[in-house]
Amino acid sequence: MFGVVNSSTFTILNQCDYTVWPGVLSGAGTSQLSTTGFVLEKGQSNAITMPPGWSGRIWGRTYCSQDATGRFSCATADCGSGIVECNGAGATPPATLAEFTLNGAGGLDFYDVSLVDGYNVPMLITPQDGTGGGNCTTIGCATDLNSECPAELRVVLSDGGERSVACKSACEAFGDAQYCCSGEYGNPNTCRPSSYSELFKSACPQAYSYAYDDGSSTFTCTAANYLITFCPSLSTSLKSSNGQYPRAVDISRAQNSGRPSTSVAAVISTVTATLSCRFLRLF
Repeated sequence: MFGVVNSSTFTILNQCDYTVWPGVLSGAGTSQLSTTGFVLEKGQSNAITMPPGWSGRIWGRTYCSQDATGRFSCATADCGSGIVECNGAGATPPATLAEFTLNGAGGLDFYDVSLVDGYNVPMLITPQDGTGGGNCTTIGCATDLNSECPAELRVVLSDGGERSVACKSACEAFGDAQYCCSGEYGNPNTCRPSSYSELFKSACPQAYSYAYDDGSSTFTCTAANYLITFCPSLSTSLKSSNGQYPRAVDISRAQNSGRPSTSVAAVISTVTATLSCRFLRLF
């Protein structure tokens, strides 16, 4: 007699003190959802029913607005659709990603939070009502990596400030094969953590920091529902002094020379002593 595979409920909660526009991308060959993008004001949540066997990604977009022609766009994690719904398009890096494969090998759900494509908002995944199979636990990246982002990886506001609103991956910033795990580095034996991925890992030890970071970053559960929370601890407001959402600009291309920053090791030390401890205190 075959077991019944039930659908799962994903509740997406915005605890940021600013608006987030979640995007949803279904994997190839998996069932498409009734929504692929929506808005969550501070404190709002939205529940989505996920069909059995669904796989895909969920992320949060920020600094979103419509231009004079009505075209919708976001300064971080935009999906490029021109409307709130992403309609099958993924997030433009940098973006914090929640990734899922439901009812995969052995009937397990596989889930992770990935910083491989960079970081823009804090995010946690919390399994709910699981039957006990797998290592069901809350995971993610609850820290504010934007405040510790090296200058050569930053995406900053266009209003003259220096505050980072997103933090690029080294692959996105430099394009080198060793950072992108491509070419001769396209296997786990040759692609090793960089000083930049170690920065992410120090702050968020349960999140993917580079392509082959599987051992400490993939988690499993059985027959669970999931809570995806943006900003599990409140962050500072995204609005500028005039109350508007300023556009973001990429300063990394002007600042980086294709070489790692000599200050990264010092940043890693600072993050390890502060942000990582703050993350652990959440549980």
